Amino acid sequence: MSAAAIIAVDVGNARTKLGLFDGEVADGLPEPRRTLQLAGESPELPRIGSWLEAAGEPISGGKPAWLIASVNRPTASRLIDWLREHRPGDPVTLLAVGDLPLVVSLKRPDMVGVDRLLDAVAANRLREPGRPAVVVDVGTAITVDLISADGAFLGGAIMPGIGMSARALHEFTDLLPQIAMAELSSPPPALGAATVPAMRSGLFWGAVGAIRQLIEQLSGGGNPQVFLTGGAGPTVAEMLGSSARYVPHLTLAGIAVSGGRRPGRA
Repeated sequence: MSAAAIIAVDVGNARTKLGLFDGEVADGLPEPRRTLQLAGESPELPRIGSWLEAAGEPISGGKPAWLIASVNRPTASRLIDWLREHRPGDPVTLLAVGDLPLVVSLKRPDMVGVDRLLDAVAANRLREPGRPAVVVDVGTAITVDLISADGAFLGGAIMPGIGMSARALHEFTDLLPQIAMAELSSPPPALGAATVPAMRSGLFWGAVGAIRQLIEQLSGGGNPQVFLTGGAGPTVAEMLGSSARYVPHLTLAGIAVSGGRRPGRA
């Protein structure tokens, strides 16, 4: 890897995702050359070293710039400590709102989750000029955010993710079981003939219905482009129709676009 190469890190609550990008961020949305996914709460950080070694010759030629975006402060701190110990020569930047090439039309931009803002940065590389966009991130929480026609982040909505809602049904009732709903490869039938199928139906279709209604409310009668990312994003995108586009590495790409060639120190 040359000195200009970037390792984008998205530290979330359920997962920590890493993407290796070329340092030259051209027009359009960059794609990671390699990715790695770790657990969010207790990530196996030594796997990062093996992942870098597996990249081969592009890694051995120089120091990558680490660009970290986090909504999980304890995990981000552990990662930065690990980098200082194991890769002390690598430049590390913990991204904040002031680092992003994005206008945030809110009173407190610093109080917005950086992952939401990075999704908007990436969506601005994808949307048609002069057309607004709605960005849906189907993760631990589901966020539905609006980007104006001139590219400003306007805010949006946050609601529990499918997995979080499933956990709440179990923990706040006596008889409803814990079911795995974090990611779905196909939509469940709407008619549940037993308790577990009924839970799956309510959780999945309730989330899809809420997302669809929020897109309609945020669009204000307009015709925004719709971009989805996150674990259940592909399945939900199919439910929203042909106008919705799933982008798997939207947040990582937003980190790469925001960082460019400006490494600092965390």
